[in-house]
Amino acid sequence: MTEKKIFFLDAYALIFRAYYAFIKNPRINSKGFNTSAVLGFTNSMLDIINNQKPTHLAVVFDYPAQTFRQKEYAAYKANRSETPEDIKSSVPIIMDLIKAFNIPILMKEGFEADDVIGTLSVMAEKAGFVTYMMTPDKDFGQLVTDKVFMFKPARMGKPHEVLGVKEICENFEIEHPKQVIDILGLWGDAVDNIPGIPGIGEKTAKKLIKQYGSMENLFAHSHELKGKQKENVIEFEEQGLLSKKLATIILDVPVEFNEEDLVLTKPNKEKVLEIFGDMEFRTLARRVFGEDIPKAQASSGQLDLFATGPAVPESEEKEVFSEFKTLENTEHNYQLIDTKEKRSKLLTNLLKQKSVCFDTETTSVNVRIAEIVGFSFSYKKGEAFYVPTPENKEEAKEILEEFRAFFENENIEKIAHNLKYDLAILKNYGVQLKGKFFDTMISHYLIKPDMRHNMDLLAETYLGYKPVSITELIGKKGKNQKSMRDLKPEEVSDYACEDADITFQLKQGFEEKIEPSVAKLLDEIETPLISVLEKMEREGINLDIKTLAKFSIELGEDLVKLRDKIFELSGESDFNLDSPKQLGEILFEKMDIDVKPKKTKTGQYSTSEDTLSKMTDKHEIFGIILNYRSLNKLKSTYVDALPLLINDKTKRIHTSYMQTVAATGRLSSVNPNLQNIPIRTEKGREIRKAFVPRDENHTLLAADYSQIELRIIAAMSKDEGMIEAFKNGTDIHSVTASKVFEVELEDVTRDMRSQAKSVNFGIIYGISAFGLSRNIGVSRKEAKTIIDNYFAQYSKVKAYMEETKEFAKEHEYVETILGRRRNLKDINSKNAIVRGHAERNAINAPIQGSAADIIKIAMINIQNEIEKRGLQSKMILQVHDELVFDVLKTEVDEMKALVKDKMENAIEISVPLTVEMEIGDNWLQAH
Repeated sequence: MTEKKIFFLDAYALIFRAYYAFIKNPRINSKGFNTSAVLGFTNSMLDIINNQKPTHLAVVFDYPAQTFRQKEYAAYKANRSETPEDIKSSVPIIMDLIKAFNIPILMKEGFEADDVIGTLSVMAEKAGFVTYMMTPDKDFGQLVTDKVFMFKPARMGKPHEVLGVKEICENFEIEHPKQVIDILGLWGDAVDNIPGIPGIGEKTAKKLIKQYGSMENLFAHSHELKGKQKENVIEFEEQGLLSKKLATIILDVPVEFNEEDLVLTKPNKEKVLEIFGDMEFRTLARRVFGEDIPKAQASSGQLDLFATGPAVPESEEKEVFSEFKTLENTEHNYQLIDTKEKRSKLLTNLLKQKSVCFDTETTSVNVRIAEIVGFSFSYKKGEAFYVPTPENKEEAKEILEEFRAFFENENIEKIAHNLKYDLAILKNYGVQLKGKFFDTMISHYLIKPDMRHNMDLLAETYLGYKPVSITELIGKKGKNQKSMRDLKPEEVSDYACEDADITFQLKQGFEEKIEPSVAKLLDEIETPLISVLEKMEREGINLDIKTLAKFSIELGEDLVKLRDKIFELSGESDFNLDSPKQLGEILFEKMDIDVKPKKTKTGQYSTSEDTLSKMTDKHEIFGIILNYRSLNKLKSTYVDALPLLINDKTKRIHTSYMQTVAATGRLSSVNPNLQNIPIRTEKGREIRKAFVPRDENHTLLAADYSQIELRIIAAMSKDEGMIEAFKNGTDIHSVTASKVFEVELEDVTRDMRSQAKSVNFGIIYGISAFGLSRNIGVSRKEAKTIIDNYFAQYSKVKAYMEETKEFAKEHEYVETILGRRRNLKDINSKNAIVRGHAERNAINAPIQGSAADIIKIAMINIQNEIEKRGLQSKMILQVHDELVFDVLKTEVDEMKALVKDKMENAIEISVPLTVEMEIGDNWLQAH
C-alpha cells in the first residue's frame, strides 16, 4: 500500500523567504514587475512536487484580518515592517498559480497559517498520513511527532532539512517538542513582538527549561534563582505566561480535513502557461512542460519603446499579443545565397545601403575556437539573406573576401546583437569590420539595464515574435548535440536570416526611442569600447605555468602542516576538516572552548569566516582554520585552475569582458574572471607573479586611479574640505583622521588613519555604526561618534547624500556624471529593509558608475592614441580602476606619459584625477 504523504506549505513564510533571497539581484520582467517572490515560491512548490512526491498537498495562508492573538495582545506583530509592495502585488498572482496547479488554498478567519497547519497535522496523523510542514519558522518545532515533520526549505546552497522529534529535541536541548513553547515563552520573539522575559535569551531559556521542564515549574521555583534573573522571572511571570500563550500553535481550529480534496492532481497546463507567460518564466515553462510559453501578456507601457503615442496607464493594462508571431505565421522573404552569382548580386545591393544588420553562424560560442559556418544580412523588415561557407578555412576566407568591400566600408552602418563576437569572428578570417556600429544588446542595456538582453527575449518582448530556438536545430546541450556544421545550408538558412531580420527590426525600435543622454553614452563610450575590448581579449596575457606549479606545491605543503596542527590542537584526526557540521562539533562540544557559539538556523554550529574571525583571541585554532581555508581556496580556485585555461593556439590566457551585466556600468570579466585575482593577502598577491610579459623585450605596466570614488564624491558633493585635500595632494585618509579625531595632521597615528580610511570608503556604501564598529573593532557607540564627526566635518557630503536620496525618491532613478541611469523602483517602498537597500544604491550607483564611465573613456582614448602613434605596446587587462599593459621596453617612457595623460584627463571634474603606475617583470611587481 502506498504511503499517504501530505505536505502543508506555510505560504507567507515561503513567499517572504523567496523575495528576500533575490533582494540584491531582483528578478524584473520586461514590464518592470518584480517577479522574485512568484518565481521563488513556484520553484519551492515544484521542488516538493517533483522531488518529494507527496500524495496530498495544500498551501496555507494567514487570514487577511485580525487574529485572536492580536485581540489578546494588541502589540502582537505590531513592530513588523510594512510588507513590501512587490510582495503585496505578487500574492494574488501566487494564489492564481497555486489554483492553476489544482492545489487547494486553505485559511481560516481569525487564525494564522500556523494554527491551521497545526490542526490539520493532528487530523492528518490520525488519518494515517506522514505529514510534512514546509516552513523555515522555528515555532513549528512544537508540532513535531513521530509522524509529523518540519521540512525546512533549501537556502543559499544548503540542502533542505527534515526535522523530527530527535532533531528538534537536540536543537532546543529539550526532552519533548512541546517544550519548544516554553523556550519561546521565556525567550520571546522579536519578529512577532512576543515580549518573553527581559534578560532571558535563547541560551538561558534552554538552560532553564532543561532544568525545570516548563515555565510553570520555573515560576514555582523562582526562589532558587539569583540576582537580576530572579527579579525578572518573578516580576514578569504574567508577561511570560502571556508570551507562552502567544507562542502556542492552536490545534483545534474549526476546519475540516477532507483528504480527497487534498489529493495532488495534474495542473491546468493552459492556465499555468498563461501565468508563466505573463511573468515571462520561459525557462520554467520549458522545465515543467517541456515547451515554450504560448503567449506574451504585456501592457502597452511595456512596448512603449516602439509606441508612437503615450503609454497606456497601468489601470488600462491589456494584452497586446494574443499569441506570438513566428516564422510559420509571419510573411517573410528569406533567401539562401549559395552561388557566386547570387553573392555578387547581394553585395551590389548591400553596398547601396546606409545601414545593414549582419550575423555570423559558427561552430562554438568560444570565439577562440569557433569556425564560421555562414553569415546573414538584413536591411529591410521581413527580408534577409544567408551566405553559407565551406568547412575548409581557406575556401571560407575566399567567400568572406568577396564581402570585404561591405564589411570594411566606412560609410555603411553595421548592426548586430553582441557585435563584439561577430567582430572577432571576422577578424579570425582576416576581415576588419569598419564604419559606424550599432549593437542591439548594448543599446537595450543602456535603456533598461536591469532587464536581460538576449535576442529571443527582446524579440518576444518588443516585437511579439518568437524566434526559432537553437535547440530546434542542433538539440539540447550534451553529447548528442550537433554543431551548426553538421547541418545542411538549407536547414540553417531560415534560422540565420531570422536572426538578422529580427535584430534589424529591434534596432529600428531602439534607435527611435533612445534619449539624448543614452545616445551619448552609446555613441561615445559603449560602442567605441567594443573594438577596444575585442583587441584586449584577443591579445590575452602570458602566464608563467612554472611559477604557479611551484606555488601549488608550496601551498600543498602549507595545507598539510596547517591540517596537522588543527588535528593536534583538537585532539582529533578522524574528521572532515571541510565539513562545517563536524568542525563545529569538534570546536564547540569536544574542545569546549570558552566562547558563546553561534548556531545557524538549522541548529548546527556556525563555522563561517565571520564567526571564526571573532574568536581568534579565544584560541589559536580559529586563526589556523581560517588560514587553512584561505589557502585551500587559493590553491583550488586560482593556482591549479588557471593553467588549465591557457589557450592551446595562443599559449596565453584570454578573458571575456561583458558590457551588459552590471547595472552600474562596470565591466565584468568572465571565463576566467581576472578581476577577482586576490590582492588583499600576501599569499593571494603571489598569484599575480605568474602574470608576465610576452617576452624579454616587454615589461608590464600597471596604472591605477588613486581613490577615484572618493574624488568623485568630493566633486559631486562640492565639499570644500575634501576638494582642497585632493587639490593639495594631501593624503585624504590622514586629513579625514585629523578632522574626525580633532588632532593636528602630523599627530595622526596609523590606527587613526586606518579607521578614517574605513569611514571614507564605508560612507560610499552607506555603512552603519554597527558595520563600522565591526570593521574597525570599536564599540557601536564609538563608531557612531566617528560617523557623526565625519559628517560634521564634511557637511556637504552629508547634504549631497540626502539630496541624492530625495532626488531618487522623486524620480525613481539616479545618474552618473555622464548621465548613466540606475533605476530604483523600490526607493519609496514602505518596507524599511527594501527601501534601505535602494537608498544605498542611490548613493553608491552615481559614484561607482561615474568611475566606470571614466575608465572606459580612458581605455578608448589610450587605444586610439596607441594606434595613432603606431606603438607596439598593448592594453591587456582592466580590473575596475586599474589598467595593465604589455609594454615594449623601448616604449616604456612614452607609454607611461600617454597612459597618465589619457587617464588623468578622461573627463574634467573639480578635483584632479591622479594615476599611480609602476612597471615590473610580473603583475605583482607592476601593481
